[in-house]
Formats: sequence, structure tokens, C-alpha cells
Amino acid sequence: MKIAISATGQHKESLLDRRFGRCDYFQIFNTETGDYKVINNNGVSSGGGAGIAAASQVIEENVSVIITGNLGPNAFELIEKAEIKAYSCEALPIYRVVEMFQKNQLFEISTAGNAHHGMK
Repeated sequence: MKIAISATGQHKESLLDRRFGRCDYFQIFNTETGDYKVINNNGVSSGGGAGIAAASQVIEENVSVIITGNLGPNAFELIEKAEIKAYSCEALPIYRVVEMFQKNQLFEISTAGNAHHGMK
């Protein structure tokens, strides 16, 4: 299973970024192979529609799960239509977030958060 985590940096020690559309990076983990890669978030520099750009990008990566802090209404709608599960987590190191996911310790995001939650 591939999971995408919104991140502040490119390393497993980097923190989860609670801003989905405006995070700097997505760390993508394959829980079956242990492989992971880091991609720049195309939505971070968007004047508007950052959540849509970010959601489209992780959908293209064929992930099954997203772990972040908040999903705005537009991003939530795209993620839901793509049948990707979304989970919420605090700003913890990425390696810890993965451990918590594997132990079923995260809460599923079932409703959209506020738009523009992550504006800098």
C-alpha cells in the first residue's frame, strides 16, 4: 500500500506538516516494499487552489492513503472521489507517523476542514 504524508522536509526525521495544500513536500511510502520517495508539492506556490493541486498530485502517485492535519473542502472532495482514505495526525516525525499508521493509531478524516487553513 502506498501512503502519502504531508511533510516539512525530505527526511524521515522531518515533521508532518498539518497543512495539506501548502506543505513543502509529500513523503510517499510503500508499506509492502519499504521503499519511499519525496516529491515537491506543486500546490505550495499556488495563488489559489493549493489543495486541489496537491490532491491531484497525490492521486497521480496512486496512493491509497493520505496522512496530514487538515483537508480543505475542495481537496477533501477530490480525495473522497478517488476513494483514498485520509487520516489526521499531529506534527510528529514522519517515521513516527508511519509507525502510528501501521498500529492503527490515527483517526480517519471524515469531513472537510476549513478552507485556507494552511495559508502562511
